[in-house]
Amino acid sequence: MTRFKAALKRAAPWAARNADVAIALTLAIVVGVLGIMPDEIFGAEGDVIQRQLVTASTLVILALVATALLRDRARQAPVEKTITSGALAELPVRLERLEEIETLAHSTRKALDSLQLVRVLGSKHEIAQCHAEARRDTTRWSFKGGTGTYLRAVTLPLCVAAARRDKRHLTVRIEVIDPSDEEVCETYAHYRRSLSDVPDGTGERWTTDRARKESYATILAAFWHRQRYGLLDIAVGLSSTMTTFRWDMSSTRLIMTVEDPNMAMTALADTFYYENCYTELRLSFEQARRVPLEMYKKVPLSDEPTIEEVQELFERIGMPLPKSYNGHDVVDIARKALRAVDPYREPRPAIPQQDGA
Repeated sequence: MTRFKAALKRAAPWAARNADVAIALTLAIVVGVLGIMPDEIFGAEGDVIQRQLVTASTLVILALVATALLRDRARQAPVEKTITSGALAELPVRLERLEEIETLAHSTRKALDSLQLVRVLGSKHEIAQCHAEARRDTTRWSFKGGTGTYLRAVTLPLCVAAARRDKRHLTVRIEVIDPSDEEVCETYAHYRRSLSDVPDGTGERWTTDRARKESYATILAAFWHRQRYGLLDIAVGLSSTMTTFRWDMSSTRLIMTVEDPNMAMTALADTFYYENCYTELRLSFEQARRVPLEMYKKVPLSDEPTIEEVQELFERIGMPLPKSYNGHDVVDIARKALRAVDPYREPRPAIPQQDGA
């Protein structure tokens, strides 16, 4: 009994709110029961009475259902009016504001990207990929560094080959240490040895003689490529001071590398850092001693330059090779110029030498 009362208490509020529905439901149950009851229960005219009860109850049920529908519509009218006149009416304005916010977010992201000074590269693969992106379709390249070994091994041959393939102009500016300045060559070699005294990716250790030959090789490579591609505008400047950074700048990005082969920095064109480095490289090149590359026609170089051709070239441009250099040294310079080894590949193991070798 207690449970029945509790159930009635729970059902009472619902029945009060939905009286018409409850009555319709009750009448539907009654009509259903009357419809299946035998005619004899209602007496002699049971069939007629039964039909009249069912018909009357059905009409009452329809009236209650119609009342419930009207009541629900009356309740929904204010909500529909609010939605139609409020949120839906403001929808175009809100959509327009949303579009403005998206435009603002896009321009803000673009501004942040342009304000970003540099991005740090943390692996050999990432640095190599950045160099490849910088070389792609570039029309100019500026380099400032020590002796330009990677420039001769990778950058210059690939940039010239791409320009020749597309038949387009290519401007190259190179600044390296002056090979005739023994003091700066010794300073550079000592700096490289102080960081690592083991052979680098070329299989060689850094000495004053190697620094001089590498720089001579860069000059020879510039003349060799200039003679073979008429749309190449190349210039070489020689510096009496060394730098611990290497700048590689194309028309799309700047790459600054150091002695650590797994660390570098890059900045995109049209950024604050890129533009200031461009000014720095241009002014530094103007102060360097210029190699007279306009004399490239005076001493033609073979595909495999001979000892006599290399010696005559440096004589003609006013930079004679040291008198202590023999044929082997000249061949070594030519090899470094045209067969340079990528210094950033895995270092070769040192080859043990026998006494007197």
